[in-house]
Amino acid sequence: MAALFLAGCETPGNNFANDFAPTGSGLNYSAIAGTIPQEPRGNYFVGRRYYKENFYYWGYIREPGQPWKEAKLVMLNEHKKLAPDRVANNIGSDHNYEYKMTGYFSGDTVYEAASNSFFPEFVMTGYELLSTNPPPLFPNRPQVRGTRPRL
Repeated sequence: MAALFLAGCETPGNNFANDFAPTGSGLNYSAIAGTIPQEPRGNYFVGRRYYKENFYYWGYIREPGQPWKEAKLVMLNEHKKLAPDRVANNIGSDHNYEYKMTGYFSGDTVYEAASNSFFPEFVMTGYELLSTNPPPLFPNRPQVRGTRPRL
């Protein structure tokens, strides 16, 4: 009985590779994931906006060439540069958009009350929109605004 209970305790997203299995949508997630190592290296990050109403984390950020399973869900420090949706005065309008971002991790963690969690702080100094319709990070899960899947 204990084994059955423990088997049911797996955290969603722990097996990220299985999340990139083709889902019948016509997208080849293996090929998409295969393009990540080909990204040019440099002093930038790749960010994916993940908006959830009443939550204040910004989204996922990874280094170029790293798979999304290595990305961090971050709190964005906007003291040097405002987030793109804030510039547009339309909070959350860029849900699931992908950006090339410049900035740095401050080394601080920030408490986010709605999730009762701490997240690393990313100080953004610039951004460039890469895609308004990138392939989903969680292809085997519904892409519903308001849920918080973990990588």
